[in-house]
Amino acid sequence: MIPTVVWGTGNVGRAALRAVQAHPALELAAVLVQNPEKVGRDAGELAGLARPWGLAATDDVDAVLAAAPRAVVYAASGDLRPDEALADVLRAIRAGAVVVTPALYALYDQRGAPPELREPVLGAIADGGGSLFVSGVDPGWANDVLPLLISGLGTTVDAIRCQEIFDYSTYDQEASVRYLVGMGQPMEYEPPMLAPGVPTLVWGGQLRLMARALGTELDEIGETLDRCPLDTTVRTPTMGEFPAATQGAVRFEVRGLIDGEPRIVIEHITRIHPSCAPHWPTPPDGAGAHRVIIEGRPRIEVTVEATDEGENRSAGGNATAVGRLVGAIDWLAAAKPGLYDALDVPLSPGTLSPGTT
Repeated sequence: MIPTVVWGTGNVGRAALRAVQAHPALELAAVLVQNPEKVGRDAGELAGLARPWGLAATDDVDAVLAAAPRAVVYAASGDLRPDEALADVLRAIRAGAVVVTPALYALYDQRGAPPELREPVLGAIADGGGSLFVSGVDPGWANDVLPLLISGLGTTVDAIRCQEIFDYSTYDQEASVRYLVGMGQPMEYEPPMLAPGVPTLVWGGQLRLMARALGTELDEIGETLDRCPLDTTVRTPTMGEFPAATQGAVRFEVRGLIDGEPRIVIEHITRIHPSCAPHWPTPPDGAGAHRVIIEGRPRIEVTVEATDEGENRSAGGNATAVGRLVGAIDWLAAAKPGLYDALDVPLSPGTLSPGTT
């Protein structure tokens, strides 16, 4: 069994706890939290399950890493604290742990990451013997391994489009929804996540990763952005009221251009209510989905829907992203120390549950 720590118990961490607990090769060794109100709470409770697991959460990072866990799922957000997230990850790598995380966007394509980020990670690997694999929570597999797999089913590939289409009304991360993405803010507000260049910073690495796998190089990466206001005031179950005339939907593309043409595209269409921007693409059931479209011969379109924590599509996306990361731990633990990306780490088959009698 591989002793594994889950660091952070928010939207991603809850799913990570469940994934580690269910994985036959992993053993949940510790749960790290920052919120003082979570210290001492049982891991099963923090995972959103009714039954206790007999393991209490702690905020003592030094003690947890001193125990030399073999793996760490770093599930704390890096959106508003990128420097702190990097420092945490480096600590875990220096402690000899295999670290998997969605928090460090620039390392999706680790070969193309800026030296000021890549070199400290490589230094920590050399010092401690740990490893790092970063894959997105949007989720990463929908912007790398899935489109690349499907592209191999065609005779010719003219363009690849990866779409995330979601209603965020049930998403339990208010700061990100309201302030990073700008839902419910005046239309003149510039959301940090949508500022020029930021979408490329976050998703450009996945475009370069796909281009590399397809045996080509992008000439440049471009962006498009559209925003729509709410026609009426709406109220969500988890985040309260979003007033009329404020931002209610966002559509942006990060485009990998070759000879001026968008050939590999990652597109996000996000709403705070299904009534906003009905003319934009919608998921099959109105809640959320990930879609990959291969333009070529034949044209191939695949839509993936996932639910978790009831019927929550956002939680389902988190769970599949976590599944990719947690599923990579046993492969990483057997591999030599290093910095890995989605093209390095193979997909692992799932494990059938014991079932019921």
